[in-house]
Amino acid sequence: MARTAPNEAKADTRAPAKAQTNPAAEASAPRPRKKRSAFKVVMLLALLSAAAGGGAWFFLQDSEASVPAKPGAAKAATGKAVPSKPPVFLALDSFTVNLQREDLAPQYLQVGLSLKVSDAKIVDEVKLRMPEIRNRVLLALANKKASEISTSEQKRSLSAELAHEISQPLAGSPAAKAVESVLFTSFVVQ
Repeated sequence: MARTAPNEAKADTRAPAKAQTNPAAEASAPRPRKKRSAFKVVMLLALLSAAAGGGAWFFLQDSEASVPAKPGAAKAATGKAVPSKPPVFLALDSFTVNLQREDLAPQYLQVGLSLKVSDAKIVDEVKLRMPEIRNRVLLALANKKASEISTSEQKRSLSAELAHEISQPLAGSPAAKAVESVLFTSFVVQ
């Protein structure tokens, strides 16, 4: 027993053993936050505000340069916003016509159209002339062959031709020049 006593005494003279820690307790304990210096925060805010100001200046300068000069541009230069009119569209019923034959098989065209007009007041004038407009559009479409309306350039040309045909019944009225374009909403050749 004498032997064990000195060993126990040596055990007591050693450095105290580390206390066992619970990993769950360490994970839930808040970690100390790193402190940022006030100088870094102020510099970051100054840099961000300078970038925002520069971006705003760039976009405002770009938009003013791209706007063409108009008689009412003086109001826009004073800082007052000039509201632009939203476009007005008038959807027409779809058209189905027999195309001119290129071979033995008949071909059909089904097309949906919308008119882009400059003002909502014009819509009523166009609706009053709708039977004449539909007749002109049907005749113009029925005179086409499938090969004449197959490419996108040919479709643009057809759109311009239809715009001309639609403006004929409206001649002499304010609506004659109010039809800005004819837009295809569907286009099927079969």
